[in-house]
Amino acid sequence: MLDLVENRIEKYIDELQDSYIKELFKRLPVGKRLRAKLILKIAKKDEAIDLAAIIEMIHAASLLHDDVIDDAMTRRGAPSINALYGNKTSIMFGDILYSKAFFELAKFESEIAKIVSNAVTQLSIGELLDVNLTKNFNTDIDIYLDMIYKKTASLIEASAECAAILSDKDKDAYAIYGKNLGLAFQIVDDILDIVADEKKLGKPTMNDFKEGKVTLPYIYLYNALEEKDKEKLKSLFKKEVNAQEKEWIKNKMIQTNSIQKAINYAQKLGNEAINAIDSKDEELIEIMKNLIYREY
Repeated sequence: MLDLVENRIEKYIDELQDSYIKELFKRLPVGKRLRAKLILKIAKKDEAIDLAAIIEMIHAASLLHDDVIDDAMTRRGAPSINALYGNKTSIMFGDILYSKAFFELAKFESEIAKIVSNAVTQLSIGELLDVNLTKNFNTDIDIYLDMIYKKTASLIEASAECAAILSDKDKDAYAIYGKNLGLAFQIVDDILDIVADEKKLGKPTMNDFKEGKVTLPYIYLYNALEEKDKEKLKSLFKKEVNAQEKEWIKNKMIQTNSIQKAINYAQKLGNEAINAIDSKDEELIEIMKNLIYREY
């Protein structure tokens, strides 16, 4: 089924009748297709293939813009489009993918079109929030959660909700599942940035902190530290930390149980999602369990 989604995306690109866009598309690194897989597991209909293709094009467009904002030279281990062709091309290619996706989305019933359109608005607001949050050391968990909901979870939530509508399932239950999957996914990703092996991670650990992202483990850590150590942690914010400084952060996280608290929060979200769909879908339950109970 995922092959059919890839074919549908290629068909949409071909319909643009532009050889340069085809070239750019071929250089676009392909990810895990989490959103497409989620849609196809909930709705096993031909319309689900179109929806999955549209959502993945929207996601790809957001990443093209994200890489420009972050000055990212790689994406999924390959050179990013902005690294290869420049920021202007990357932005315009993202706009083209957005536009084509919305053109195809307009063919769906209005409820689905509205849900996806609203999620894309939330995604864009979340990206703006993320940029603004890098300016200061954020210590508010609610602000962090609001940002990752909008930037990451909103489109996953919309994917699950719309797939449920297509298959006449409980859209509210699946929306909760999608939202919590997106939130847990981002929290786990933030944890891996700190604790994962650098070779498996594909980048230096604690890169998020260097880029100005105060993720959930850092917020838990900051709020648990004494004043002197709080100031030290803030002094390392947005800096290239050395091995000794990384070790200090990791040791403090162990002492304050900050990593485990973040893991516990992700597991709480995951269990809420499982309870929402009430054992209706064993595959989705397995996906969530594999995410929240993984090895670190």
